[in-house]
Amino acid sequence: MTLCVGLAVYLQRLPDLQIWHTAVLDAEYTKDSPVQTFEEYQALEDRLFAQLDERVYSHTRPADPDTINRYRRDSLADPARWPTNWNRSFLLQAENPRRLVLLLHGLTDAPYSLRHLALRLHRAGATVLGLRIPGHGTAPSGLVTVTWQDMAAAVQLAMRHLQKIGAGRPIDIVGYSNGAALAVHYALATIDDPALPEVAHLVLLSPEIGISAAAELAVWQARLSHLPGLKKLEWNAVHLEYEPFKYGSFAINAAALSYRFTREIQHCLRRDAAAGKLGRMPPILSFSSVIDATVEAPAVVTQLFNRLPPGGHELVLFDFNRQAGVEPLLKWSPDAMLEALRQADPRDYALTLVTNVDSQSLAVTAVHWPPNQKFATRTPLGLSWPPGIYSLSHVALPFAPDDPVYGGFPPGPGPGIQLGNLAWRGERGALQISASTQLRLRWNPFYPWLEGRVVQFLELD
Repeated sequence: MTLCVGLAVYLQRLPDLQIWHTAVLDAEYTKDSPVQTFEEYQALEDRLFAQLDERVYSHTRPADPDTINRYRRDSLADPARWPTNWNRSFLLQAENPRRLVLLLHGLTDAPYSLRHLALRLHRAGATVLGLRIPGHGTAPSGLVTVTWQDMAAAVQLAMRHLQKIGAGRPIDIVGYSNGAALAVHYALATIDDPALPEVAHLVLLSPEIGISAAAELAVWQARLSHLPGLKKLEWNAVHLEYEPFKYGSFAINAAALSYRFTREIQHCLRRDAAAGKLGRMPPILSFSSVIDATVEAPAVVTQLFNRLPPGGHELVLFDFNRQAGVEPLLKWSPDAMLEALRQADPRDYALTLVTNVDSQSLAVTAVHWPPNQKFATRTPLGLSWPPGIYSLSHVALPFAPDDPVYGGFPPGPGPGIQLGNLAWRGERGALQISASTQLRLRWNPFYPWLEGRVVQFLELD
């Protein structure tokens, strides 16, 4: 009885669901879709976005000049304000490509998050495919039913397309967050299925290899949400949709999906390590912030890198700002990450730490340990921590400082909302956008160096 009362109170306190939480867009791709080619995938995507217009946008009021709801046409957050709708899959073809690259965005995200890197790789001579992962880029309701198997099937379809148009050229994958998990899962799949197109390199940004064990509760909540009258339980969070290329609301199925998917990846890694198969993984370059509130950052060390035999792999960690003097205030401890690194004996991968030159300087240096070496080299990056920033974040890594939506130093007024420097001050709890969301770093002050490392690693420099 107490549980039922508590559940009723919890449901009552949740915000009312809007049409973008409940709309059924059944033109979305699934693993069972009769779609065989990327052209067919894009044709289905056309139908999907037509449904979005019909079943969501046509039911919302026209926007006022200061409206920031992305589901009201002409609002500051309307994706149509941008010359390109980066919620959709895109293909940037080079005339005579040196290689081909598949870009995979993160959970609740859209192809926009890797747009800057896509343009840079294309300029360097690569054909780049930015895949819209199923469930994304449309309405948050898309995440209520999507499965990780749907996502993995879309990745395989995109890789087959790149193989078809690549004429034998190497194919790489760049994945961000859940997209990095999809990249690792695909590379593991190629070990057991030689019919899949081969991956030449993997680049991982804020990889989702492990998440909190508490996410297992999401699996049970997702099951309960199917009971009559409990539809609000489909949602872990219902927020204002003010971002043009990312959902604010979070479906509980997305958390359950992440839990199941990371467990599957860890199972495959353990199995293939025991069988001596991980030597067939492509070279991996991975970037993580040591402070990450979204994933279990040490898992990329314990579950992935510490299992890899020699193979040209490198792990890059962005330290927190040692000059900021925040150590006494931090709830985060480096012990778990340090212990994960100590477990690597031998350490068959290179390790790089981007950290302050010293505790009195905002300037940063890259401290690099080659595989199985205890002596490091230091390379000043010519970059510094901006004042007032104490660490990177899970979501910051792929965004350049001049990104028009999320950058801290956009080049000028953009076509719509700018979110890189939100810091409205006033009474707590008064705004629909929480203080913690406003203060979370959304851009990477060291992005130029990261981008250069990616270009070099993919042999495009």
